[in-house]
Formats: sequence, C-alpha cells, structure tokens
Amino acid sequence: MTKLDQNVEVARYQKDISTRLGIDSQNLIFNYKQKNETVRLDLVTVNPKHEQSFLFQTITGTDKIDALKKMLEYVSEHYYNENSLTIQWIKIGENKLHTSYFRAQNMYEALDKFYYGRDMGSYKIFSITMNPVS
Repeated sequence: MTKLDQNVEVARYQKDISTRLGIDSQNLIFNYKQKNETVRLDLVTVNPKHEQSFLFQTITGTDKIDALKKMLEYVSEHYYNENSLTIQWIKIGENKLHTSYFRAQNMYEALDKFYYGRDMGSYKIFSITMNPVS
C-alpha cells in the first residue's frame, strides 16, 4: 500500500469513527504513538461547550490502520455496553460547575479518562455517578 493510499484509508476510518459516535470530526483528536512494533491510538474528544478534552479510549494495533480498525470495532460493538458515568467538576480558580459524561468499566477508569493529559491538582471533582441502565 502506498503512503497516499494509507493516508486515504486512515482518513476514511477516522471519518467512520466520527460518524458512528455522532461527534463532529473537529471535536475528535487521534493521537498516535509508535512504540517498537506497535501503534497506540489515544482517541480524545473535545467538548465544544467548555473546551476541555478527555480520553475516549486507548487501542493498540500493529500500525495506524490496524489501531483504527480496532477502534471502529470498539465503537460499533463494545462502547455502548460499558457503564455510563457522570462526573461533575470545576477547574481550580474558576467557579463554574461542569458536567461530563463517560463510558467506562468503572469509576476508576472514568477518572483516568477525565485526568488524561492534565494535572490532577488543577481540577476538583464534586461527584461521580453511575447512570441507570435504560
């Protein structure tokens, strides 16, 4: 596969993931990290309301395309089976309470997603609630 073909396929998978999630592509960040023979994909969402980013999910693959295929499979088959949690929080120095929603196996995973790439001391968590199953 040529580099151009690979880039087109990467863009197609990214668009498919965005569409499946119902999130505008400008509010998704695909962070790739090459380590030895694997690629780690951290999919990050950006909330346009409060302009904060949170980890959506981490997937590892043999290359970018493999990681994207696995992410699309996760979004299509597993994401909605995870627990839905609500975190209420403020950024230290501000006084506006924010509410963010996560899908995770448990509250610890939700907190890991919340704190991804940020200083824990800069945010105050007021509540974590598991949402009822509908």
